[in-house]
Amino acid sequence: MPFADLGDARLFYTDDAPEPGTGPRPPLLLVHGFAADSQDWAWHIAGLRAAGHRVIAPDLRGHGWSSAPADGYRPEDLAEDLVRLLDHLGVDRVVPIGHSMGAMVVTALALAHPGRVEALVCVDPGYGQPPEIAAFLPSIVDGVRRDPHAAVLDAEKVLYVEDTPAHIRTAHARKILATPEHVLTGAFPALFDGDDAWGARPASDARVAARACPVLTIWANEERAAWESALFKHPASRAVAWPECGHRLHEERPDRFLLAVKNWFEELDKEKSA
Repeated sequence: MPFADLGDARLFYTDDAPEPGTGPRPPLLLVHGFAADSQDWAWHIAGLRAAGHRVIAPDLRGHGWSSAPADGYRPEDLAEDLVRLLDHLGVDRVVPIGHSMGAMVVTALALAHPGRVEALVCVDPGYGQPPEIAAFLPSIVDGVRRDPHAAVLDAEKVLYVEDTPAHIRTAHARKILATPEHVLTGAFPALFDGDDAWGARPASDARVAARACPVLTIWANEERAAWESALFKHPASRAVAWPECGHRLHEERPDRFLLAVKNWFEELDKEKSA
């Protein structure tokens, strides 16, 4: 199995070539969310390869099969791991696709290394939490610090809708239980607690608005999609809402997700050739 030794962390990843006779299209970097792993993208890799993309899907440090150092769990730290992984693979420029915390990680990557990012796809991001949600975040952060696994499992309940498949709920409960406590207490508070945390508004606004590349964001909430739409810089950027879905909308609706991403990539291609 492929692992990249980054010095202070060892990342597991898969690296799949595009299907023969397709492409060439930009390489994709698939970035999972908090207390998850790259298996979240198992529904999508074949379809993305069939569309002509090389598909790289790592486990972030502390998650899945990657090593779990004592620290380094801010979105900015995780983004630097991804840069080192791309260097290891000899990949200069990618389109990152990030879910939840992963959307914050790929945003941090685009801000720190804009030359490495051609476009972004963000999936129900961790950033942009509105005031009514932000009001509860301190108590959730405190709970995660006191009893990490129990608190994260409890918070997980609000991420689903009635028809979220049972296998998705079960898979993510198991992934949470497999994540080391120090990773949970390092990564979740880094999103929402402290002077440099930017998961909630208004701290999110400046980071989101600073992205210069095209961005497609698919939200499970219409208000948050409207909020982000007002902050986009690039004319090809889009924010859409699928309010009938839960937080893991790409897993709940993999075919719809793939179609939305492929259609947006085709829009970008048309703009380039115009």
